[in-house]
Amino acid sequence: MQLPQDEYEKAMLEAFVNKPEKTFWYQQAFSKFDVNGIDTMKWVWSWWAFFGGWAFLLYRKQYIPALVLFVLSILATAIPFGGLLVAILAGGFSTYFVYKGYKQKKAEIENAIADPQKRIETMKEVGGYNQWVVWVYVLFVCLFFLYIVSVMFTMASMN
Repeated sequence: MQLPQDEYEKAMLEAFVNKPEKTFWYQQAFSKFDVNGIDTMKWVWSWWAFFGGWAFLLYRKQYIPALVLFVLSILATAIPFGGLLVAILAGGFSTYFVYKGYKQKKAEIENAIADPQKRIETMKEVGGYNQWVVWVYVLFVCLFFLYIVSVMFTMASMN
């Protein structure tokens, strides 16, 4: 059974996002990046990307952009308010890298598989998210706060 094109596109995106409650948000965001078939980087705000930064991209299986943002985040700490600037830029532009990942995976799947239903099933497998990233990020943040608290106690005990 052949799906109409708009239903097929929605099914592919839903399979990629793999969270039905988030599909509409991504549909709206991705529509801003596609201007008459031309990809354009636009500002689309994501609080998850703002607070999570590299973890958001890793969660959404965008490994190279996550690595680049991780390195930028570390380098930005040398600049006053650099971390905040990187977080703001991540919050505004990270969704674009998720979009680029979606487009790349969709093109690969469509080039390899003719059956639309198999394409959707494959997108569900290769798309989605890494749930483990949430736990690693929570651990990372907890360890960071423990470090800050220990430094504060050490400094207080020196006085």
